Amino acid sequence: QPESEGTQSNVDTITITDCIGRQVKIPAQINRIACLCPESGYALAMFGKGDKIVAVVGGIQRDLILTEIYPKIKDLPVPKGSGVINIEELVKSKPDVVFVKIDTSSNEAEVEKLNKSNIPFLVIEFNSMKEQQIAIEMIGRAVGASDIAAKYNQYYQNCIDRVQNRVAGIPPQEKVKIYHSINEATRTDIQKSLSGDWTQAAGSYNVSANENLKSLEGKYFAGLEQILLWDPEVILVNELGVANYILTNEQWAPIRAVKNHRVLQMPNGISRWGHPSSPETPLAVLWLAKTIYPDKFADLDMVAETRLFYKEFFGFELSDEVVNKVLFGEGMRTARK
Repeated sequence: QPESEGTQSNVDTITITDCIGRQVKIPAQINRIACLCPESGYALAMFGKGDKIVAVVGGIQRDLILTEIYPKIKDLPVPKGSGVINIEELVKSKPDVVFVKIDTSSNEAEVEKLNKSNIPFLVIEFNSMKEQQIAIEMIGRAVGASDIAAKYNQYYQNCIDRVQNRVAGIPPQEKVKIYHSINEATRTDIQKSLSGDWTQAAGSYNVSANENLKSLEGKYFAGLEQILLWDPEVILVNELGVANYILTNEQWAPIRAVKNHRVLQMPNGISRWGHPSSPETPLAVLWLAKTIYPDKFADLDMVAETRLFYKEFFGFELSDEVVNKVLFGEGMRTARK
């Protein structure tokens, strides 16, 4: 729990332990927040504190539901691009606290710039569902929204339990084999990653999350020969256009998922479901379980579940038209400029 410091000079600070174990003193009352990673922007929107965001990363300006709830996000400064922080622009936005990812905290030059600016920064990092819940709890504590964070984590765990109760008994050799493409057709999940974790919580056998893959600048790729050998039954994609590319590219044609037209666009709401930075992980677990085991989840209504989630956690009512767009991953994110 955050403890107020005893000494008079620091009476208005709390100490937060961030995701990599740093203990950071931040103001007890936070009014201006710089979100230099998408995870923090989504969390603050969920906590009803999107109006306190004063700087963002460019990616979240492309999320249409997020910018409909908080239109001002579209016009905020973007002090980080290609992994580098423009410190002058960040300082100008006068944040009380900055949320960053590990790519920033593990770069000495970036840390030095932040330290010189005297703006406290908290590192968000998670590679599993459990760690994502811990990160949400940490952000909640930092911004005074521990109650909502706890409610979200309870819902999250409940979704995992609901699915696990029905899929736990499936023998390994009978699990549906899936391949999950992240942004690019051959970029995929690794062991000990959030998407490796949630896809398997849904009862699938994630072909790449059980292998050692080559890393290229922190991203992981599988060769097409390897994907052909895995021969997944279902391919999930989260970037528009990739499903069409896989379905129409002759080199992918021998794969079962392609032959059976089981190349599926992931849903996209506040963010791309199941993406490493997405708060919709619990929904992704439900959606995938229902998609690959329809008989076991005949009573799960994804339209109702999706509506409930956005109303409960973002105060946002989805129309019939929008909820269908979300579930088919269509038109919820603008293209890169």
